[in-house]
Amino acid sequence: MFKNSYINKKVLVTGHTGFKGAWLTTWLLRLGANVVGYSKDIPTDPSMFAALGLEAKIQHYVGDVCDLVSLRKVIIDEKPDFIFHLAAQAIVSSSFSDPVETIMTNAIGTMNVLESLRNTLHPCVALLITSDKCYDNVEWVWGYKETDALGGKDIYSGSKGAAELIIKSYLHSYFSGSNTHIRIGVGRAGNVIGGGDWAKDRIIADSLRAWTEGHKVEIRSPNATRPWQHVLEPLSGYLSLGMSLLSSDKLHGEAFNFGPRAEQNRTVVDLLEDLGSKWGIKNPNDIYQVTANVPFHEAGLLKLNCDKALYHLRWAPTLSYLEMVDFISNWYGPFYRGESELFEITSKQIADYEKIACNSKASWTN
Repeated sequence: MFKNSYINKKVLVTGHTGFKGAWLTTWLLRLGANVVGYSKDIPTDPSMFAALGLEAKIQHYVGDVCDLVSLRKVIIDEKPDFIFHLAAQAIVSSSFSDPVETIMTNAIGTMNVLESLRNTLHPCVALLITSDKCYDNVEWVWGYKETDALGGKDIYSGSKGAAELIIKSYLHSYFSGSNTHIRIGVGRAGNVIGGGDWAKDRIIADSLRAWTEGHKVEIRSPNATRPWQHVLEPLSGYLSLGMSLLSSDKLHGEAFNFGPRAEQNRTVVDLLEDLGSKWGIKNPNDIYQVTANVPFHEAGLLKLNCDKALYHLRWAPTLSYLEMVDFISNWYGPFYRGESELFEITSKQIADYEKIACNSKASWTN
């Protein structure tokens, strides 16, 4: 997989205790990497990171990406071959209640990773993960390209757009020309779902909590259309971009969208009814109720054009919509039944995903 790019490589993952970070850490371990994690806390309870026992399987650092001194020391001391920067304030609703933390973490935290890399002589491939929300969303029906305008109208989008501007300025100021021992790539994805997500105001986490307690889940925007994708889809894109940057500096400084197929675009209600059916809820009226409490504006539509990733990386999404729903249901089922082998269950889902990708001749399966 990934041309063995990660075997015996030291890989630093910021935000490794979060949902995407825990999945990425597990996959990297499967790929033979030596994983170093840097995160300020375990952000949810329950936590996928804790449920999988990942702290015992990696080098685990507690630290805030807003703390430049601490972060820089870890990067200089550990000398990672790869950095996947996932640490972020990732909840849109929280950005309205705490804009300062959102901007500090998402923009200044990204700057601190770059500033730390500016002070290291060790060769490193750095993947900086922002979001599809970095685009100025005018809610057109076609997908956003990497060349479209950045920076939305809300705090969360603004923080991601600011991070992109910081990356661009550092790239041209410090990481161009002869300074090629640092190679940088940017990944943009959104509406990522999957097993192990318990974050606040996330549709899957909210639904499973409610259904397990015998309640309907409250939703704000039932007809909002989202390009849903399983977490392993963008992670395969990030790993593909890392593989490419390791072998060549041709894509150094480039940003890539990693989104689902067009057929993945479903409404919130579509997703809940399909997942609820897998969860054994026979009456659709028991699945959700609409709340009038909408404390902030939510975009009706935002999707990505991924032609650039297809052309340069030969990357394309793998799972069908129904396969994605199956993956999610098959992860949460064992958790809520109290099964303890969640690391093995997660690893098996990754193996199943790799098998599906192999059958579809995905480029990264070589």
